[in-house]
Amino acid sequence: MVRALGFETRVALRFLLEGRMQSLLIVVGVAAGVAVVAYISALISGLQANTLEKTLGAQAHVTVRAADDTVRPARAAAAGEQRLARTQPREQRPRSIADWPALMAELQARPEVAAVSPMVSAAGLGLRGEATQAIALVGVELERYDRIVQLKSKVVAGSARLGPGEAMVGRDLAADLGLAVGDRFTIVTGNVSEITRVTALVDLGVRELNRRTVYVPLRSAQSLVGLPGGATSLDLRLHDVWAAGTLAAALAAQLPYEVEGWQQANAQLVSALNAQTISTTIIRVVVATVVVLGIASVLVVSVVQKQREIGILRAMGATRAQVQRVFLLQGAVVGALGSLLGVALAVALIAGFTRFARGSDGLPLFSIGLPPALALQVALGATIAGVLAAVAPAHRAAALDPAQAIRL
Repeated sequence: MVRALGFETRVALRFLLEGRMQSLLIVVGVAAGVAVVAYISALISGLQANTLEKTLGAQAHVTVRAADDTVRPARAAAAGEQRLARTQPREQRPRSIADWPALMAELQARPEVAAVSPMVSAAGLGLRGEATQAIALVGVELERYDRIVQLKSKVVAGSARLGPGEAMVGRDLAADLGLAVGDRFTIVTGNVSEITRVTALVDLGVRELNRRTVYVPLRSAQSLVGLPGGATSLDLRLHDVWAAGTLAAALAAQLPYEVEGWQQANAQLVSALNAQTISTTIIRVVVATVVVLGIASVLVVSVVQKQREIGILRAMGATRAQVQRVFLLQGAVVGALGSLLGVALAVALIAGFTRFARGSDGLPLFSIGLPPALALQVALGATIAGVLAAVAPAHRAAALDPAQAIRL
């Protein structure tokens, strides 16, 4: 079995076994580096996925809205003409997207779009007894809108249903108004009011949204806002969340409406995610550099310690290429063993995080795991780093003069 390994492999393994302590230390060092890279990468990926899920759990990836009312500026004064002109901004009112069913069908036909839902949104008041709260009225078709934000999964009390005269209310708003499932309250928008029965309380993951959001049927919102048959916006969900910016820019150039992707609406969040990604990359580069320098330093010491053995091998007929391969194999073995141990250590760290890092509700802060693709990528990177670290020591060993090496 040993002979089947080949000359270079047997010599490389013997050199490593002879220096057991330094070989063990460098393998442990590589394992620590691999574990740090794998754990940090998995942690940041889990954190970003959790942040995106919470952020996009209550909003569309792309939103198409009717443009605001604007006032044409006064005609420019002719040469020599003096004019006093003041443009008064128009009072804004809900506006509908023209022929929105046709536009919705056109958007739904795009390959990158997973779902489209019409919406009527406006500000209003929620009244119950002497309690009054400002609300964000959202009129939707429940089945369509559920494909945008999975609204049904956010129900914490009652049942997800939006029939005529019914509403689903944010749980904090319900607490402020003293509402429970089955209770009635009054929605007021402008000069129009409607008594509505609560069918469900929802948790949208953001307290501010839970404190003001009221979902009603699309037709009810159209009546309350004064837009019969209209829709103030179309919400889009995409197959690839990161394609939202590109699609929003393309639609803005094609349509006479305001188009906004989730990146524009959450610019600070995108900046934070980019900063996290850059920080992770820097950590990986620094750790990889430390691993390479560690392996290289151990192998350089090994070349110095094994000069006599290298000279004897050369005198017995070993070529320069074979000597180089001996040290390159040492680097590969150290990198591979360190990778296996490091991945196992990273899995243990992730299990510890999941077990002990919990929120006030006793549940894990967020989901975190080590995907096989990531583990393989880190392991291959460490193995390649080990080979690269061995290049300089291997070249130095191959350049030794056999006669001089044996005399030492």
